[in-house]
Amino acid sequence: MANPEKQNKWKAIIKVLIGLTLLSFILAGFFSLFIDTDFESLSGNVALIEIKGTIMSEKDGDFLFEDVTSSTEIRKLIKKADEDPSIKAIIFEINSPGGSAVASDEIANEIKKTNKTIVAWIREIGTSGAYWVASSADTVVANRMSITGSIGVIASYIQFSGFLSDHNVSYERLVSGQYKDIGSPFKELTPSERLLFQKSLDKMRDYFIEEVAKNRNLKKSDVEKIATGQFYLGSEAKELGLVDILGGRDEAVEVIEKKLGIEAGIVRYKQERGLFDVFGDVLSRQSFFAGKGIGNSFFTKAKLSNSVSIST
Repeated sequence: MANPEKQNKWKAIIKVLIGLTLLSFILAGFFSLFIDTDFESLSGNVALIEIKGTIMSEKDGDFLFEDVTSSTEIRKLIKKADEDPSIKAIIFEINSPGGSAVASDEIANEIKKTNKTIVAWIREIGTSGAYWVASSADTVVANRMSITGSIGVIASYIQFSGFLSDHNVSYERLVSGQYKDIGSPFKELTPSERLLFQKSLDKMRDYFIEEVAKNRNLKKSDVEKIATGQFYLGSEAKELGLVDILGGRDEAVEVIEKKLGIEAGIVRYKQERGLFDVFGDVLSRQSFFAGKGIGNSFFTKAKLSNSVSIST
């Protein structure tokens, strides 16, 4: 018969070993975040600002562990670079599918205020609101296989009135104002509500087209023809006038060096990061190394409310 004391002793040892393993696993991740193999200079004359993930006005709990670019933070970085006399140019490294129309417009407007030379470098993807931002740059660089374009606006929400009806649940509508509960998931849109939404979306699309046409020196009528929401490869986008140069970071740097006659030294400007951002990166990185395939995003929280998601 096994000795209970010995069993408890071995259980305690196993628990300690598991705890130490997990601790070393997490600490290794933290250290790896601060050891950059790119070894970019802490000082330089060209600021590199990253536009990554969904573009929103602010980061919030609904995007925990997901890549989010805050327009508030990016505007601060642009102002910081613009006010630094040692910074001669700014490169925006874009890897984003877009996001909030307001947040995209805020970043684009801030770019236009700066006196620095601006280059947008679209890496994997720079569509919709992210392309709105890119179009505000002096020069747009993209890989021939980058995904860009997708000029348009989308609105959506979850509507489950049919589900409620099937389960004998009714929606008692008590409002003061015809459109007070427009977009409620508990009822279908009326024809007039749908028309109201569509008018707003069409107006936002028109703003988008006007900005791209103005930023890219294109005729509005030409931009309207390609503003179908379709995405384009970098090579196709260049033919359409949406991209200037096919290439990557080296080509973006080369544009600046030729235009300003300087030798570029890159300094990375980063968004402020909270504890959840760092912890999320650690878990994401370690999970990837462990072969879990989780990547950067652990979960998406679906919001069932009477709000409608509108994005570029």
